[in-house]
Amino acid sequence: MNATSTARPIIVATDVDKHFGAFHALKKVSATFREGEVTAIIGPSGSGKSTFLRTLNRLEAHDAGRIVIDGIDLNDDLKNLDAIRREVGMVFQSFNLFSHLSILKNITLAPMRVRKMSAADAEAKALALLDRVGLKAHAHKYPVQLSGGQQQRVAIARALAMDPKVLLFDEPTSALDPEMVNEVLAVMRELAHTGITMLVVTHEMGFAREVADRVIFFDHGTILEDSTPADFFNNPQHDRAKTFLTQVRHGF
Repeated sequence: MNATSTARPIIVATDVDKHFGAFHALKKVSATFREGEVTAIIGPSGSGKSTFLRTLNRLEAHDAGRIVIDGIDLNDDLKNLDAIRREVGMVFQSFNLFSHLSILKNITLAPMRVRKMSAADAEAKALALLDRVGLKAHAHKYPVQLSGGQQQRVAIARALAMDPKVLLFDEPTSALDPEMVNEVLAVMRELAHTGITMLVVTHEMGFAREVADRVIFFDHGTILEDSTPADFFNNPQHDRAKTFLTQVRHGF
């Protein structure tokens, strides 16, 4: 765990609102995330946690409130959006790899196009990252040739190739077979000790308890609890959080 209370704020969300038609998905959500902090975002399905994460790189536009990332306002200004997306990587549940490209090309594409990295430098970096996630031998395969856990590790390597300041994980293990979950969590545990800012929407309570600096609990579009893992898991303040933990106790 790397964060301290004196670290610089890198994400500041203030009174963020989001509607999907008549459904009020986020209700004046405010939270500040500091550099190097690992935050686990948990809660029941439909509570707003993934929607909130997706507002942080404008995959979902917030309807009201303000989001500032690394000093830049996240809004409809394309210049601002481009600057933020250069610094914020995202790992999805469903991997989102390009099926027609090799693993190596999946990773080198963005650094070459966005960072203007040379092909040789991008490839060297990609191979180093694949080695880091234990998949260097699979560099020239295609996504369909890999297991789900391997594809998710490639997706993490791809996000890291852009040298992001922030990594967002949207339930990265929820689409995996149980035996593949640990291999992805192992990579995420290693990342958590490197100083990168991580926000992880997850159902993996063990990961949240062991690795996170902070736990945020969502319910019905609001943050009900925001505390250390020890406080949240040992002494939750809200009845809704207590009920949730009772239902998932078998997970850790």
